[in-house]
Amino acid sequence: MEEALEGILTNYRKNEGNIITILQDIENTFGYIPEEAVNWFSKKLDIPASRFYSIATFYAQFHLKPRGKNIITVCRGTACHVKGSERLINTLRKKFNLPDEEDTTYNREFTVEKVACVGTCSMAPVAIINKKVCGKMTADKLTREIKKLEGKKTGDNNEG
Repeated sequence: MEEALEGILTNYRKNEGNIITILQDIENTFGYIPEEAVNWFSKKLDIPASRFYSIATFYAQFHLKPRGKNIITVCRGTACHVKGSERLINTLRKKFNLPDEEDTTYNREFTVEKVACVGTCSMAPVAIINKKVCGKMTADKLTREIKKLEGKKTGDNNEG
């Protein structure tokens, strides 16, 4: 980790970066913002860790916990809510056996995210599966999409 952080620090100094660029580089390197990385930069740059966290928690692009290989985002905007987005979320939580406080499966294969609105109301309810927007989603369609992803995982393990 130290080597990666040193590289980020070098880039920060070379390009006259800011806290956001540091956080983006950390997120790109590790897939999330590890507490150890924040504390490391806080000491190296003499910037309170709270400044890093205030930015990291403000922007949705940053994540403070490790995420899964597959990201499923469900819109909870008004149109999606009315058309059944909560049913989709409940289907995912049950399928992955996720406790209320968790978003990522124990094996880090899947992360379930909920967002306020993705701006595709005419396609409600909407789920975004690994950056692919899927409109007029139903619990059955969502389950089929998950099975496809699980099949790819199984297929990848059998090749080689």
